[in-house]
Amino acid sequence: MQGELSDGTIIAVKQLSSKSCQGNREFVNEIGMISGLNHPNLVKLYGCCVEKNELLLVYEYMENNSLALALSGKSSLKLDWATRQKICVGIARGIDFLHQGSMIRMVHRDIKTTNVLLDADLNANISDFGLARLHEAEHTHISTRIAGTM
Repeated sequence: MQGELSDGTIIAVKQLSSKSCQGNREFVNEIGMISGLNHPNLVKLYGCCVEKNELLLVYEYMENNSLALALSGKSSLKLDWATRQKICVGIARGIDFLHQGSMIRMVHRDIKTTNVLLDADLNANISDFGLARLHEAEHTHISTRIAGTM
């Protein structure tokens, strides 16, 4: 959903299902994960609302929707090779920040074209941190548990 703040800022509102435990866990996880992050290639979380049965996240609005839509041919966007490279580099920079650049290191666990949003200048912004996990440097094993979307 799209909205507007009192100062005229256009926002995106993500509504999660309050009926499932997974929805509540993902909501709390997403707030905790992204609220302290600030990077040009991560979507900005402005706030949240928990009222009655409503779980809402308020994000910076991305004018050009998702990378999935842009690549599908159903969008008016035409992505030349230079723009595609810029988007890929933006995604890589966002992931690098999550893995190594932020004070709280994390693994997103669900990078896909629907979770990459494009701003007015076609800069990539990683979104949807509901499945993210903190990265513990001490881990020396490989996890085989599948998470995310297949």
